Amino acid sequence: MSFKIIQGDCTKELDRLNTNIDLTFLDPPFNQGKEYSEHDDNLPDEVYWQLMQEVCSKVYNLTSQGGAIYFMQREKNTEHVLSCLRKSGWNLQNLIIWKKKSSSVPCSNKFGKHYQIIAFAIKGKKPRVFNRLRINPPLPAGYKYDRENGIYVTDVWDDIRELTSGYFAGDEAIRIPNGSRFHKQQTPISLLLRIVLSSTSANDIVLDPFAGTGTTLVVAEQLRRNSVGIEKDKENIKCMEKRLASIRESDNIQKFYNDYVYTENITQIWEYEIKDILKQNKFKQLSIQLSPPEVKRLRKLLPERIV
Repeated sequence: MSFKIIQGDCTKELDRLNTNIDLTFLDPPFNQGKEYSEHDDNLPDEVYWQLMQEVCSKVYNLTSQGGAIYFMQREKNTEHVLSCLRKSGWNLQNLIIWKKKSSSVPCSNKFGKHYQIIAFAIKGKKPRVFNRLRINPPLPAGYKYDRENGIYVTDVWDDIRELTSGYFAGDEAIRIPNGSRFHKQQTPISLLLRIVLSSTSANDIVLDPFAGTGTTLVVAEQLRRNSVGIEKDKENIKCMEKRLASIRESDNIQKFYNDYVYTENITQIWEYEIKDILKQNKFKQLSIQLSPPEVKRLRKLLPERIV
């Protein structure tokens, strides 16, 4: 697999890109007045949303028929996000609610804020790829019986912890020598894993126009997808290159494999990485669970003594 890191302004670099994109994760700065060394995060609203629509349009023109975009934003900006996508030609599929696992942000004159939105849209009327993932989260209170094979992922994602709330950032958060966070808005590996698994196949091309510390590329690389990341900040570029040169244990996606073990085609969409690890006789180290259909499939792919 290959990845490409481009330093520059995505509105200019997208014009120079000569690649068919299959999936884009769009997580721009939210225009909240935060400090960025290479970006003004306090633009007039009309300028900011014109910029967002420009990016959406340029990505749309590069995207293969049926390709997908996941546009993440603050809940208060939902109307603007949907407008940008609609005016750019995108076809909305879901408005995903990413409910945070930490406590909500209190407000004095309205309900506290507890989620971000992720608008999932495609180019055209039908997605070229959509894998229906199954997960098996803890049963809600009052449920009497365990599930036999999990449930399909819905448009409410309340099982993925954000990295932006103090100690909850854990080992995955990239830190500078004094222990402070390198990037306060780092996206969790598990969020990108769900997005890439849902809307791509092996060898597809994934784009992140505001690549930050490179989480999208790190996930794509491990899932055997090609990727392109565009980023202004030179320090972020260095961080991204380091992350991709040697995958940290905290960035290793294999620990999340069991979360999707009930997905019918999991060995197809995760097949390449699993095969490599099994061939290296690291199966026991993973402690992953395999359903009977998966065992049957893997026995066709690999020596029976390994499975």
